[in-house]
Amino acid sequence: MTPLLYQGVPGIADISELLRPQLITDHCSLSNVAEEDTLREECGVVAIHGHPEAARQTYLGLYALQHRGQESAGIATADGHHLANIKGMGLVSEIFTDEVLAKLPGSMAIGHTRYSTTGDSALLNAQPIRVDSVKGLIAIAHNGNLVNLGNLRARLERSGAYFQTTSDSEIIVQLIAHSRAGTLVDAIADSLSQVEGAFSIVMMTRDRIFAARDPRGFRPLSMGRIANPDGPDTIVFASESCAFDLLRATYERDVLPGELVMVTEDGVTSRQYASGFPQSSCIFEHVYFARPDSKIFGRWVQESRDQMGRQLARESGVPADVIVPVPDSGVTAALGYAEQAGLPFRLGLIRNHYVGRTFIEPEQRVRDFGVRLKLNPVRNLLEGKRVVLIDDSIIRGTTSRKIVRMVRGAGAKEVHLRISCPPTISPCFYGVDTPSKRDLIAANKSVEEIRQFIEADSLAYLSLEGLLKSCDGDEHNGYCTACYTGNYPTQWVDVEDILPAAVTL
Repeated sequence: MTPLLYQGVPGIADISELLRPQLITDHCSLSNVAEEDTLREECGVVAIHGHPEAARQTYLGLYALQHRGQESAGIATADGHHLANIKGMGLVSEIFTDEVLAKLPGSMAIGHTRYSTTGDSALLNAQPIRVDSVKGLIAIAHNGNLVNLGNLRARLERSGAYFQTTSDSEIIVQLIAHSRAGTLVDAIADSLSQVEGAFSIVMMTRDRIFAARDPRGFRPLSMGRIANPDGPDTIVFASESCAFDLLRATYERDVLPGELVMVTEDGVTSRQYASGFPQSSCIFEHVYFARPDSKIFGRWVQESRDQMGRQLARESGVPADVIVPVPDSGVTAALGYAEQAGLPFRLGLIRNHYVGRTFIEPEQRVRDFGVRLKLNPVRNLLEGKRVVLIDDSIIRGTTSRKIVRMVRGAGAKEVHLRISCPPTISPCFYGVDTPSKRDLIAANKSVEEIRQFIEADSLAYLSLEGLLKSCDGDEHNGYCTACYTGNYPTQWVDVEDILPAAVTL
């Protein structure tokens, strides 16, 4: 049964005191990924204002954003008088049954889906986080990662702040609670101007919804509207616009970098709490994280990935018989590559979408067992063919080597690997679950050495110039490319400083 944490739900005790965390830090998406050969999704946030079934609408929005985090989820609701919060470990559909949603009344709601660590502390750190302060009850859901949280937390604790969780998201709420600003909206603006790093956040009090992005616009956050002919429209915020489709909401615009939006029963107001920072939106959202049917940073992800594939074919085309994507993230780029190269596109690898964790994997007896659980080659499409495999990235290289072996084992005559982004040489500090530099294969090996390691006939990456060109339409976005260049848009922080620390006894 999925464990749940109830906060402020009538008839259910707040058990947060029983789950006091023991970890020093537990960020939204950074974790111990020593055994993973993929980048984890970050987090997804949703907010609803002015809907009689706000909790159910938030549930649908989180369901559409499930790809951004699969280990914990939560929904908080407010009805003008009370603020309730339920969160649990597991998938959105596993946690929020009809019975659970019935415990979340109100016309306002915020929600969060998250990749996290495991255990009780992870449940407590699951979001939304609900804090009772001198400025009232506040719930917050956060996508991103703060890089100056150590100094802020120490300062707040010296001022008497008492932290319920180990999440950096609570620091924002504590800053609001300790702000000397006269109004809540001024306190929020004051607090957001003090934090450094990436944050797209939604917040809720008993009667208001707030949404904000950091001044550099690292993570996406969109605003939409559900038309209501019988009264005020429902205002919706979500990490990706694909959530609006399920809610039948109309996309209006992105929340701007450095913008704070407030929604009350009187309507929508906005203020720019920070300006003058160069835009540094995460380009990896377009490469991998976001769904292709989303519009983020004002640009359709599908278009960016199609252009990546086309540019990859221009830069590193090779004589071949068939183009095969590594599903699912390589599909759109492979379509673009195939069209540009004039070669057939084939689903030569079939993904099993119903694979979860397995505890019966033989360690040494069956080579590549884990990958074979998820992917299976279609022999009649691969046998005797010169195959170009298209994937979105190579992190450690171990999974790529297993896939190349699998395709070759299915009878492929040649296997050429093409990657729709540049080599990943640096960790991310802004909400992407990246291994340390010593574990990134491209930070330690040349392209030729990587090719030899993964056992491909050839290997090529998309150039940085080609990637930027593919993601730059009429929007003229500024992108963070630190994972490919090592040039960070904020003050550099060593990865060991922000990875989860050891347990404190």
